[in-house]
Amino acid sequence: MPTFLRKRSIVSLLIAFTLLLGVIVATVLINARQQRDQANVQRSLDIELRLAHVFSLVQDAETGQRGFLLTEKESYLLPYEAAVRELDAEFAALGARVSDNQHRVAALAALRVDVQEKLAELRKTIELVRDGRMEDALEEVRSDRGQALMRRAREAVQRMSAAEQQILVERQAYSARAAALTRTGEILALLLAIVLGALTIKDSQRLFAKIADANEALRVANTKVLEESQQKERLEQQLRQSQKLEAIGHLTGGIAHDFNNMLAVIISSLNLLKRRAERGEKDFLKFADSALDGAERAAVLTHRLLAFARQQPLSPQAVDCNKFVAGMSDLLRRTLGEMVKVETVLAGGLWRTFVDPSELESAVLNLAVNGRDAMPDGGRLTIETGNASLDDVYAAQHVGVPAGQYVLVTVTDTGVGMAPEVAAKAFDPFYTTKGIGKGTGLGLSQVFGFVKQSGGHVKIYSEPKQGTAIKIYLPRFFGDDTEPASSPAAAAAVVPMGSPDIVVLVVEDEDRMLRLASAAFHDLGYTALQADGPATALRIIAERPDISLLFTDVVMPEMSGRSLAEEALRQRPGLKVIYTTGFSRNAVIHNGVLDRDVNFLTKPFTLEQLARKVRAVLKGAE
Repeated sequence: MPTFLRKRSIVSLLIAFTLLLGVIVATVLINARQQRDQANVQRSLDIELRLAHVFSLVQDAETGQRGFLLTEKESYLLPYEAAVRELDAEFAALGARVSDNQHRVAALAALRVDVQEKLAELRKTIELVRDGRMEDALEEVRSDRGQALMRRAREAVQRMSAAEQQILVERQAYSARAAALTRTGEILALLLAIVLGALTIKDSQRLFAKIADANEALRVANTKVLEESQQKERLEQQLRQSQKLEAIGHLTGGIAHDFNNMLAVIISSLNLLKRRAERGEKDFLKFADSALDGAERAAVLTHRLLAFARQQPLSPQAVDCNKFVAGMSDLLRRTLGEMVKVETVLAGGLWRTFVDPSELESAVLNLAVNGRDAMPDGGRLTIETGNASLDDVYAAQHVGVPAGQYVLVTVTDTGVGMAPEVAAKAFDPFYTTKGIGKGTGLGLSQVFGFVKQSGGHVKIYSEPKQGTAIKIYLPRFFGDDTEPASSPAAAAAVVPMGSPDIVVLVVEDEDRMLRLASAAFHDLGYTALQADGPATALRIIAERPDISLLFTDVVMPEMSGRSLAEEALRQRPGLKVIYTTGFSRNAVIHNGVLDRDVNFLTKPFTLEQLARKVRAVLKGAE
């Protein structure tokens, strides 16, 4: 080989190896930086969680202080005392994590001062009460100083959390750039490998060892890339977990806000009712109505939360959606008003579906009301039915949607429509674009939860200024050709009364609920016996053969209501049973569906609902 060619080959090899070495070094440096960023991200996430916990502890302390002020019982101070003990440890842990950043240290110090001032304010009111100076303590509370201190603490936590979020965003951006550089390095390394291969062929065996070294270096680089990819995946998992926590916080805040509003109405109304009744005034029934309205709205909120969580008890039936929608026409027109024109387009040869008729009615009504609210100046609301088949391609593009045949119910309005970013959040709990007091933000969440619990699918289509169409896909029912359910009939206005000859055994381990339920049965005209647990209930059943109905809670410490009913029916085969509970995961409900032949009344219930349920169960025994 001529000398000048050999020199050119050597120079080419040197250049190639130099570039390859640079790629390897850059990859190693990027990897080391990402490892540091990973640790910093973990620390930022930990700081955010601890900040949230610090604020939660301050809230716990305030809750304990409020309970003590209301009751003057020392037991209510347990949350306060626990929070005071734990706060020092939390601040110490936070101090260790922010010690390398003076801005963080200063922010944490300011937060600690705010928290200490808040605790001092709480401690002052507690000591005033203990000294018998309740009025001074209440004056301190009414001064709003505590509220201002809590607001300062909240704002301090929010500022520190926002700073940590900014750090996370910056590190995520760096990770993206690092990934791009790594990919570029891989491409460059591949090109260099090709060049080295060509030079090795030309330079025969002398360059073969150098190519082997380059391949080994390339293997190391690929290993580094794999490790980097795994680290990136772990970081993404942590970020997803952080987003889940944020969603939980949003949901919890929404629940607390709505329940606090309703409790404020209930407590204020009952306080006013009591004061006027004690003064002998007679115009207090409006406050009872106000308290009842607040309680009923709280019950509706609980029902919607269970629907969103897909934990509400369902009583599915075969439903012909054409008859169902036609049966709702009058209800929809009364609800939506004269400014909204309601049209129905019912498909011929419509399949049946298997869902809870009451929940389907609630879902359609929710969508219709949302459509009306989107048309403040009036418009047209169309409810359309049809058969639909979702293929494997559609199912693959929509997670959790099985391919198959569905009954389609579409609700379309000619309203203002939604931007894509709004439509993407439409089914999120407590998300609403309506004004304050005009919606809970749970309507579409309830629809989504019910449809998913029924094995279906929901899809929203919307364009600004064009309107919105929401499609509900309900699985086709292939069961026996039984009579389909229609839209639930309106409940009778008259409360059905009972007779003293009918004896009801009420079983409830919660004393107040036991007394109230028994009083309700007495008020409806029945003879009510009380049992504070399953053992007492079985003894009474053995002693009283005249008992016609067992009304039992599902969740009790000694024995479940289901087990109690089974033992009671073994002794008295003709006994009728009604179960009641606020939430039961698997005693009488499985996969969200009531067991066959189970009579169930969800807590909380009204006197009218109780009367109708008892009448229906006893009438079925005739």
